[in-house]
Amino acid sequence: MQFRTDDVPVGERFDSWRELIDRSRANDTTSPHAAGFRAEMRLLELGPVTVWRTSFSPARFRRNARRIRRNDSEYYHLSLLTAGGLTQIQERGASATIGPRGLLVDSSWQACEALAHDTRPTSDGRPGTVAGVGVDLPRTLLPLPQGQVERLLGRGLSVRTGPGVLLADFLLGLDRQADVLRPADAPRLGEVTLGLVSACFAHFLDAEDTLPAETRHEVLIRQVRTFIQQHLADPELTPGTVAAAHHISLSHLHRVFGEQCPGETVAAWIRSQRLERIRADLADPSLRNRPLHVLAARWGIPRASQFTRAFRTAYGISPRDFRHQALSGRS
Repeated sequence: MQFRTDDVPVGERFDSWRELIDRSRANDTTSPHAAGFRAEMRLLELGPVTVWRTSFSPARFRRNARRIRRNDSEYYHLSLLTAGGLTQIQERGASATIGPRGLLVDSSWQACEALAHDTRPTSDGRPGTVAGVGVDLPRTLLPLPQGQVERLLGRGLSVRTGPGVLLADFLLGLDRQADVLRPADAPRLGEVTLGLVSACFAHFLDAEDTLPAETRHEVLIRQVRTFIQQHLADPELTPGTVAAAHHISLSHLHRVFGEQCPGETVAAWIRSQRLERIRADLADPSLRNRPLHVLAARWGIPRASQFTRAFRTAYGISPRDFRHQALSGRS
């Protein structure tokens, strides 16, 4: 589902957006910019998990006892900010403020107030927008004790390192891929979202050992894949260096990778990722004068003969012939 205030009559824009927010967050929402309110939202229902990307004019959200009594569902609400600022005040007085790449967590059964504010007005003097991703998931699905999770409520959390990076990148990637996702993809994507949220919470609580083994392994492989993609240019990148970087044994890496990626080895995946990057470079007109061995070395394969054999094995054509075909089709 998508919503844009530009598609709604001016006088109904704020109320329409407020109604959408109220469906998931059960807030009383106000804004000093209601008359000229601007907002966009894309909502993805992934089984019992809901993910929504939004941008909006500054606003205030309040959840009080009256609203809580009207809503008998128990959900954790995550707010990942990508632009602007967000200050949240819990009923017990704790408060936290986050900026971009910050995460706030609250629950549907606790009163709180939040102020979403812009940091930079537009060039025409209008208020800027606040933007981010929301996640709503049933409390009962999270494989962590409620008492532990409640220690995170109202705290400003950073998702710039560890499992938080995986969660943030995954949520932002979901929005970018929303147009090509099929309904059949939703349950699995909901499971992945739940697993990443669980791993992120467990990391902040220093409680990774309490997670199911399957969740730990899935998150580990996502971390491994991200690490590999970030270090493809390093010719010393091997399964051994990957295992060392994640403080696990090589045998454990191979075992978990085999569980999560049947039929594929760590070394083979490193090689395939390198070849895909080189293949893209060979088809890039701006790199047409760059020697083949230079492009291969750029992605961690310094030996020209090794590169040529691997490329032909993977794609059934030599690198030189592939480049000629790819670029002649562009001329």
